[in-house]
Amino acid sequence: MLDDALGREVADLLQVLNDGFPRVEEMTGAEARAAVSARSAVVTNLDDVRATEDRVVPTGAGEVPVRIYHPHSDAPGADGARPAVVFFHGGGFVFCSIESHDGFCRRVARHTGAVVVSVDYRLAPEHAAPAAAEDAYAATCWTHAEAAALGIDADRIVVAGDSAGGNLAAVVALMARDRGGPALAGQVLLYPVIEPDFTSPSYVRFGEGHFNTRAAMEWYWTQYLGGHPDTTPLPEPVAYVVPSRASSLADLAPAVVVTAGRDPLSSEGEAYARALRAAGTAVRHRHYPDLFHGFATIGPFAAAESARELLWADISALVARPDREEVSA
Repeated sequence: MLDDALGREVADLLQVLNDGFPRVEEMTGAEARAAVSARSAVVTNLDDVRATEDRVVPTGAGEVPVRIYHPHSDAPGADGARPAVVFFHGGGFVFCSIESHDGFCRRVARHTGAVVVSVDYRLAPEHAAPAAAEDAYAATCWTHAEAAALGIDADRIVVAGDSAGGNLAAVVALMARDRGGPALAGQVLLYPVIEPDFTSPSYVRFGEGHFNTRAAMEWYWTQYLGGHPDTTPLPEPVAYVVPSRASSLADLAPAVVVTAGRDPLSSEGEAYARALRAAGTAVRHRHYPDLFHGFATIGPFAAAESARELLWADISALVARPDREEVSA
């Protein structure tokens, strides 16, 4: 339980978000993108990394921009290679970008010592599923192929993402298994979008009044699929859009799954963690009953600070174990 001061902070911030976040479900994708972009906060932690570089990943569908964050100081070890986190931003598959998650990626690099590769995948509705997932996988393969040039240990690459980006990280882990690589050291899923089921217990309880809403989530899925999930056939293979529907969740990279109690996505994230564990995949599930969707990437949010500290430790544990020992249940 949060103490009184932190509890008030959570309540106050939720009120601000509920009052101020755009009603994206009433907009086009382009309108929602512009409205969310107009709310972008100034990045205040530029010095968290030594340097950044913007590159492009060539794919069969065109170039995918990435931003690479290089931590301060030399990497430990004889070869000087660092672990890497390939990061996929959230935003309902429709909005946000490298820029919106710039400050968070800098924090990841600073606190884990990893090179972070942030991926600007194609967005819906202009690019329907599974375009974003294919871009995410292509960027992961590129990071592995370019590991030596980037100062990365190719055996210590983690995929990570928040919300819709958590979906993409889960899907990339499946793709890497199914397509013969690259071998991943872990998958980090922050309050992930997993399943278009809007009747789960957390949707029923927290579908309104907790920043992320059922109406918004139905709209996000509709943009990504090109139609409402109740009436639109899912692209094949279905698992590359809805990872929980994979025929098997065995032989996947160890997972860290983070869920927030006051989030309509909480039930599906918890269920996915259970399903991964039941299939023999190593899982560490962190659940924060008093927090809400998006908490990890909100910089000046004291109530989330201890959760972020555990996140840095969990990522560090994954990349410190290229032999894929279990991260603990």
